[in-house]
Amino acid sequence: MKLSVVVCVRNEEKRLRECLQTVYANHPEEVIVVDGGSTDKTVSIAREFPGIRIIESPRSNLTRDRQKGIDAARNELVAMIDADHRLRPGDLASLEKDMREYNLDIVAGGLISYNNQGFWNRGEEAWWELAVNNPLGARTMITTAPAIYKKRVFDHVRFDDTVTATVDDTDFMYRLSKFPFLRIGVGATKIRQYHFATLRSYVRKFLLYGKGDGEFCRKHPNRAPSMFFHLLIRYPIVYSWKAIRAGKLYAIPFFVLQGSVRFIGLAGYFLRVAQRSIF
Repeated sequence: MKLSVVVCVRNEEKRLRECLQTVYANHPEEVIVVDGGSTDKTVSIAREFPGIRIIESPRSNLTRDRQKGIDAARNELVAMIDADHRLRPGDLASLEKDMREYNLDIVAGGLISYNNQGFWNRGEEAWWELAVNNPLGARTMITTAPAIYKKRVFDHVRFDDTVTATVDDTDFMYRLSKFPFLRIGVGATKIRQYHFATLRSYVRKFLLYGKGDGEFCRKHPNRAPSMFFHLLIRYPIVYSWKAIRAGKLYAIPFFVLQGSVRFIGLAGYFLRVAQRSIF
């Protein structure tokens, strides 16, 4: 079946060229870049690639841009790839095979490191292995990228203003759970992901995730207790115990850091909401 690839970006001049090179090495029928208002060379880099379609989407957000790319895609299968993903030749075909084998409407790839060079990188890889990528097959929660979607999914759930703006996967998958006939899961294909190596970069990322967690809890207050459990119990305790059992003690600081910093980001989000309502 023919496949379109959608890459949503904003100020990704350092990572986009190599991403698109690996996408083109898989020979998809169509490649679409949705740019959310870059002020660097991102768009000019995208234009270097033959046949690419560029959608400029200023003053937008990630979830809305994902849907713009999906709506523009001409094919029934749409692969969502981010600028930090590095495909190997055959990865997209392998993901399609996973979709057929596990009978899924959305199949996410597992993740492996593209440049595993530091302590925090190793911790993130352990997180993927212990908490994210297993088991294979049908799941209730997966990542939104890297993944392949059947377009019929978007007759029911869309990446748009009905989904939280900062982090799209939790809200999108929660809304998708209302339609049990749509099957989602993780395939055996592993996609390489580019790391940021420093502690500071991980803290920034987790604070952003925490803001998205806050948006989700504000929109779905019935899910707030589950989110608090996830950040305060599952990350620092449950996942750390899995790391101990797997002999990956170096992963424990990563789990503790992610849970605590995301919770701080969530609390900061609600503090800002409260300040706006007061003043």
